[in-house]
Amino acid sequence: MLPAETIAAIADELAAAERDRTMVPLLTRRYAGMSVEDAYAVQNEWRRRAIAAGRRPVGRKIGLTSKVMQAATGIDEPDYGAIFADMVLENGSVIEHGRFSNVRIEVELAFALAEPVDGPDASVLDVLRATEYVVPALEILSSRVELEGRTIVDTISDNAAMGAMVYGGNPVRPGDVDLRWVAALLYRNETIEESGVAAAVLNHPATGVAWLANKLAQHGDRLEAGELVLAGSFTRPMWVRPGDTVLADFRDLGTISCRFV
Repeated sequence: MLPAETIAAIADELAAAERDRTMVPLLTRRYAGMSVEDAYAVQNEWRRRAIAAGRRPVGRKIGLTSKVMQAATGIDEPDYGAIFADMVLENGSVIEHGRFSNVRIEVELAFALAEPVDGPDASVLDVLRATEYVVPALEILSSRVELEGRTIVDTISDNAAMGAMVYGGNPVRPGDVDLRWVAALLYRNETIEESGVAAAVLNHPATGVAWLANKLAQHGDRLEAGELVLAGSFTRPMWVRPGDTVLADFRDLGTISCRFV
């Protein structure tokens, strides 16, 4: 593992990049041999400091759970990051584009947990039993580490590129619909740019949540009751620019929209 002072220095650098809306050079280019465990140590230190500064944690995001996302990023395994209350935006929000770096949108489902989910042997059924409802969501990606040549180590350190999320549409109980067949059309400025089906996330979006519970157990953590979990994108990331209006149509589960200024 990297020394504790190096972990802290990287966490400080990423916090400054988020605050100042800047980017940092690839971590893996500067720290030879930096591992996935080092990256999660950086993320956990960044998260700990954010909580100490008054930010309220409300959940987790899972990334890179679908083949289409792995192909789009060149990274072939999932990762996870933290969600804070100031990252959660309501349907129809007008969003400052300059708040983020390398701004992209993904289409996801969010699981609202009524009960904890413990690893290391959590299953899809455990997740469905613990889930109060599932709601459509958009994830706004924001990369504080340069994109060209990045690895999963860079991405994990950068809180899995989490910027914010927009939720809306019609919440449903997990047994009321076949979550594998939830589909969405993603529009930018009234033109369909992406579409997908939730089964693209590890064959069932709840599989991603079970993966997360089991991964957190390796780090001495768990999913708690009341947390909101973004289960992973089932479309490729879509770039957005100032002036763009984004709408995701989930058919029976409703629509989500936001506008960037």
